[in-house]
Amino acid sequence: MLEKYQTTSTQDYDWHLKDTLTQEQIVTDGLALSEELENTYNLLQDISKALINKNVSDLRKLLNCKDTIGYQMNITLKTFKRCLHDLLNAARFTESNGCLKGTNRKIKQIERTAYGYFNFYHLVTRIKLEEKDAILKEKASSYYQIA
Repeated sequence: MLEKYQTTSTQDYDWHLKDTLTQEQIVTDGLALSEELENTYNLLQDISKALINKNVSDLRKLLNCKDTIGYQMNITLKTFKRCLHDLLNAARFTESNGCLKGTNRKIKQIERTAYGYFNFYHLVTRIKLEEKDAILKEKASSYYQIA
């Protein structure tokens, strides 16, 4: 499980631990301190893996974990269980509302910075200009990536 998160196999000196260790050794030593911490870490990694792989059955099993885990992870699991339908949909489907949220955020930012526009038409025109700029920048960046 740790091999995915091992960023480097080189040993670096850690002045906190007063030793030269790899990232994997530091994580392994930290997890060896507490069974509760190790269970919490492994559960978190397994949930992340199930979400990435869109494995709904594993996700359901993991949410009913009986291992001793930390207080904060218990709260997280309760939240996941309360929003189980939404969580399973997020695991099942690839669609996201991220683009829409980004557009709404951009419009709110324009409204904040454009406080005092004379009329609504000016605000709508500014939003359209900003959107056109974003589309042109995106096309230009994709053009340079191809070349």
